[in-house]
Amino acid sequence: MPSTTELPAKSQRPVITKLLIANRGEIASRIIRTARQMDIATVALYSDADRDGPYVLQADESVHLPGTTPAETYLRADLVLDAARRTGATAVHPGYGFLSENEQFARDCATAGVIFVGPSPEAIAAMGSKIEAKRMMSAAGVPVLPGATVESESDEDPDRLRSAAEQIGFPILVKAAFGGGGRGMRIVSDQSELIDAVRSARREAASAFGNGTVFLEKFVESPRHIEVQIFGDSYGTVVHLGERECSIQRRYQKIVEESPSTAVDDALRDELGRAAVAAGKALSYEGAGTVEFVMAQDGSFYFLEVNTRLQVEHPVTELVTGVDLVRGQLLVASGAPLPEEMLDAAPQGHAVEVRLYAEDVAAGFIPVSGTLTTLEFAELPGVRIDAGFASGSHVSTFYDPMLAKVIGYGADRDAACDQVARALQETRIHGVTTNRDLLIGILREPEFRSGAIDTGYLDRHDPADLMARRSSDGTAGHTHALVAALAAQAGRRTNSPVLPRLPSGFRTLPSAPQSVSFKCGDKVITVEYRFDRAGLIARIGDRRSDSLELNTATAEFVDIVIDGIRRQYHITRSGATHFVDSALGATELREVERFPDPSDMQEAGSLLAPMPGTVVRVEVTEGQSVSAGDAVVVLEAMKMQHTIRTPADGIVVKIPVAVAAQVDSGAVLAIVQDGEADE
Repeated sequence: MPSTTELPAKSQRPVITKLLIANRGEIASRIIRTARQMDIATVALYSDADRDGPYVLQADESVHLPGTTPAETYLRADLVLDAARRTGATAVHPGYGFLSENEQFARDCATAGVIFVGPSPEAIAAMGSKIEAKRMMSAAGVPVLPGATVESESDEDPDRLRSAAEQIGFPILVKAAFGGGGRGMRIVSDQSELIDAVRSARREAASAFGNGTVFLEKFVESPRHIEVQIFGDSYGTVVHLGERECSIQRRYQKIVEESPSTAVDDALRDELGRAAVAAGKALSYEGAGTVEFVMAQDGSFYFLEVNTRLQVEHPVTELVTGVDLVRGQLLVASGAPLPEEMLDAAPQGHAVEVRLYAEDVAAGFIPVSGTLTTLEFAELPGVRIDAGFASGSHVSTFYDPMLAKVIGYGADRDAACDQVARALQETRIHGVTTNRDLLIGILREPEFRSGAIDTGYLDRHDPADLMARRSSDGTAGHTHALVAALAAQAGRRTNSPVLPRLPSGFRTLPSAPQSVSFKCGDKVITVEYRFDRAGLIARIGDRRSDSLELNTATAEFVDIVIDGIRRQYHITRSGATHFVDSALGATELREVERFPDPSDMQEAGSLLAPMPGTVVRVEVTEGQSVSAGDAVVVLEAMKMQHTIRTPADGIVVKIPVAVAAQVDSGAVLAIVQDGEADE
């Protein structure tokens, strides 16, 4: 590695004066934060759906991209460069996703005289095809897995596929050659699954990435996903900044990342680092990049891909090294050599990051949309929040459902995990379902805490069990229902035009209890309560509680002693929905109407949309017989496809939707009823 004295004298201040961020959400906010510290003016882009995004107000200037879908907005290179021209931006930072790994966009930036904050177009092109990437890495001496390529329909010949599979050996991973994020990916355990897996993966890859090429390679069982952060400059220097462990995944999407890995000792770290640097040098790499490896239980590792951009999980590397990777990107893009702090970086301590998603874990990690009534993160020492949303923000169906990243740093792994778990527990999130309880459950689970993890962790641990760990006594829903009822009554008294200062529930004579029912998940909880001379008496479900001492009750806050334990509860209400937060956890309760409208009831056999989205395929026709588990409709939402299946045998009597239709959550997609099809 050349020393800094051998390099041309270059200022450690960037030549970039105004930076356009060709992205959205938390990564846009993250880039703006560093740019402001470097006295660089910033320009944000926003679609119709992102008009009120926090990052838009954080930037010095912003430009509207009409439309909502990525194809209409953030993927329009011409609109991005026009915005740079109109605002006088001298550089474009693509963040991650969208245009960040688009070779042509990098070339277009150069043609337009705008600095592209990223590697060269040639490096992006070389890594754009996972097939070519493997060939190049093998030539550079980086370990790779054996495999085969399926580029066209002719390559789908069953005999050819079976022959290739026998040479590779089962289990086999079928993976899209152009893209990532788990789309176009299948695991095949035997020959009987191979043909269908290849064909379905090719269809999904073509839809997601515009290219249906897939490749087959040996699937490493119980592997770890290890990646190494590399950084290069235009003077030939390439360094690595240590590894990250990214094995906790769902649907091939990372949800927990950390640095360093519990499975990597100093000798293995050096070996991984040398392989990653060799990959970077083979690409003449400039800027931030990540070399990803799959690692077997014996410590052997094999090249997966190079992500030619900043990674979502880059904060854990920043926390253990003290290096601002975005600052490094802007310096290198300005022509400066690697900053000195990168040349002698020595990771210290431990960092853990979790991705907070708007998704329904219990329903199979289905992404959800809606308005965040409340999003208030806990402020704790050693905890960093990279958020793309705030209270009042709308989570749309058009983009990735990640709300924020919560990152903790400590002297050791236990300290980092404890900090993140506590920060998540104290964060208030209302309005959309999230994976918060799952993340807390993982961080506190013994096997995870021991460091014995791999990419099959969530296959071994039922997400429902992990989420249940947050409230071990199972009383949160019932207790919170009582609290919600008391808060609602207090709110009504406050707003009453008659004697508003009268205590809630006050009676001069004993009276019948007040009653309210709440829907909590799939259960209905009925609360009955009244005040008499002895105080508050309540019945929650079939349980009577006499040991109650109400200290304070307002519409937003309740301080109460229940069974000798005093706790404070925070309540937020939105229409008929009550959100309660306490040391027991967080509960969403929907008040049940006393006299429901019969017209709101769905016809028997209705299959409903679990989230808003676009109908991409209708797999059946009216009058067709179907069996339990058959695919009926395929929805696309937040970059993922979701198959709606019939839960029972029957006849499709109605299909009220068509391909390309936009549907809301709860919309009827099809009606399947008992019967037999007409001959």
